[in-house]
Amino acid sequence: MAKLSLIRASFMAAMVVASASANFLSDVDITWGDGRGKMLDNGELLQLTLDRASGSGFQSKQAYLFGRFDMKMKLVPGNSAGTVTTYYLSSQGPAHDEIDFEFLGNTSGEPYVLHTNVFAQGKGDREQQFYLWFDPTLAFHTYSVLWNPRRIVFYVDGTPVRVFRNSEGAGVAYPKSQAMRVYASLWDADDWATRGGLVKTDWSQAPFVASYRGFVADACVAASGRPSCSASKAGWWDQGLDSGGARKLKWVRDNYMVYDYCRDAKRFPGGFPPECSQPLD
Repeated sequence: MAKLSLIRASFMAAMVVASASANFLSDVDITWGDGRGKMLDNGELLQLTLDRASGSGFQSKQAYLFGRFDMKMKLVPGNSAGTVTTYYLSSQGPAHDEIDFEFLGNTSGEPYVLHTNVFAQGKGDREQQFYLWFDPTLAFHTYSVLWNPRRIVFYVDGTPVRVFRNSEGAGVAYPKSQAMRVYASLWDADDWATRGGLVKTDWSQAPFVASYRGFVADACVAASGRPSCSASKAGWWDQGLDSGGARKLKWVRDNYMVYDYCRDAKRFPGGFPPECSQPLD
């Protein structure tokens, strides 16, 4: 507790205005795709396109260390098998940190799989997968990451679907010292994305298009290599799940969870990773 208080005090000591916006023109750069990523409606909408030649992607102009990140997304409609639409945070380098939302396409009429993962100091392999309780191709839905010194929470339309706690006391690395940018991409992964690669991308359906809007980063901006926050960020700094959030998390896990590495005894015959024995929140 004292250690977290010291970290918080050091962040609050030097204040840089945190980003809180919803316009892609000011907030992100399209970084690859040779014109397949486009900003529309004066920067209120961003579309990524995938065809046989290439996918596309963008990244935030700012790098952050802790915060609340929201993105509204409408996924590739129809037969999206083989495609992956992403929204994630990541640092750089072999010992990078990363927090992933990945949406694995499927054949028409079959549900998308929401694939989540957390990397800390270059170690990932912490996959949890879920079906969604709605069709994510018909309208925009909000996908959020809460990242503070205590926990990471993944939200879908405000409903928590996953919590990854800081378990450093159990010897588990936690993302806490590397600034991360926000990234998004649409790309072809038919070697693994749909039914383990059994269903390939149908290029007759191309071009595939995913849409993004409403990006908001209520976060600590890393300036000159040092993160800073204003006192107004205290709400998410200590945020966890209340009793209602815990019930929603259980509802998702009971009804929509497809895979949990913490339940995969074949993968971990010698015992589950230490974070698996920690409380959900």
